[in-house]
Amino acid sequence: MEPDLDLLVIGGGMAGLTAAASAAHNGMSVVLIEIGADVGGSGRYAGYIWTAPTREVMEEQNPDGVRELRENVVDSFAEAVSWIESTGVETGQPQRILPFGIGHKFDTNHYIDTCRKLVEQTGGEVWLRATPSELLEADGVVGGARVTTADGRSRELRARHTLLATGGFQGSTKLREELVGPGAGSLPVRSNPNSRGGGMELARSVGAAIGFERAGFYGHLVPSGIPFADPADFIDLSLYFSEHALLFNLSGERFTDETLGDHLTTIALSEQPEARGLLVFDSRVHRTWNASAYVEGADVLDKFALATRRGGRTGLARTMDEFDLLPEAWGYDGSRIRQAIELFNTRAEAGQTLTPGRQLDAAPLDEPPFYVIETIPAITFPFCGIRIDSRARALDSSGAVIPGLLAAGSDTGGLWNRAYAGGVASAVVFGLTAAATARTTAGE
Repeated sequence: MEPDLDLLVIGGGMAGLTAAASAAHNGMSVVLIEIGADVGGSGRYAGYIWTAPTREVMEEQNPDGVRELRENVVDSFAEAVSWIESTGVETGQPQRILPFGIGHKFDTNHYIDTCRKLVEQTGGEVWLRATPSELLEADGVVGGARVTTADGRSRELRARHTLLATGGFQGSTKLREELVGPGAGSLPVRSNPNSRGGGMELARSVGAAIGFERAGFYGHLVPSGIPFADPADFIDLSLYFSEHALLFNLSGERFTDETLGDHLTTIALSEQPEARGLLVFDSRVHRTWNASAYVEGADVLDKFALATRRGGRTGLARTMDEFDLLPEAWGYDGSRIRQAIELFNTRAEAGQTLTPGRQLDAAPLDEPPFYVIETIPAITFPFCGIRIDSRARALDSSGAVIPGLLAAGSDTGGLWNRAYAGGVASAVVFGLTAAATARTTAGE
């Protein structure tokens, strides 16, 4: 039977909308289905597109990611930025993101809405509150999906290529436990709640490979005891400045180099007992990092003050001795933490080796008063997902291409492995890659 569509996109987030808009712009017939009441997903909460500036930097930061995938992100980054600008969405001047990255600020809401308009203005369709129930497969070739529409009808959408871009599986407690690690099911989710692994389950049903388990996830530290009230909290409560603080586990020990990135410290804390810890910083860090913009152009927000107002476990020690007064109910030995800070400061002042290291900020924390926030890890999306090649084609366990099936964005695995250099960049790059692949012969 002749396909009805050139491209069926399952998932209306950053990757799916990019692919759909690019395909429609190039004259392809497109339908995008989205399980939610609106498109955009977690992409609406972003605001920047960034990644490593060179292949060498990407390899240094993400050595265990699949080489061809990480190189595609770097090599295609400029094209991705140009594509965004071609839609009429302005991007800011290049700026540093984290110590190693380069990127641009842009209005992600404007971009998402523009992509939807591009699809619909060129004859494509966007179906909201539509749920895929199974992929259509014949002779090993994926040819679309069976979809339940908003009015409850079951429809078959036959397509030459089908793209899975449902945003990952962070909304599924079961899949987090299975693929991220024991205890990951209890992590708070700082992203779109509709991403519950639908794309992964569809891919598994036709033999797609999943990888890598225990590769970690992208997320940030947040204050304990404060549930997310609305999507604005995903940014407002994230303790990005932890890179300049000290983090102690329940045994009163540092366990990671905090300076390498809050997102990496988040993974490390998730693997500590009870997945909670005490973040400690002095007035220098409070003044320079906590009460300043994380990246140029971002809103300035005192995260300590916000956590205190919202009822988080926070404290202020006017002297080092006051650490001994930490509430016993918190479960930490305050005197042990005080001793650890004093030892850290002595070694930092003397230029001695610190264990764990402090590669990017080895200054002592010795300017009172001292600030304390109990923190926990929150997950944005996992790094485990559908294995793809550099053309966004889904692969089976032998590494062979599954004809007709594509994947992009947070549904994919292999790109990041306990490392990270830009989720929006990878979503736009592989969204564009998927659209380009869909223009090739079906089944190639």
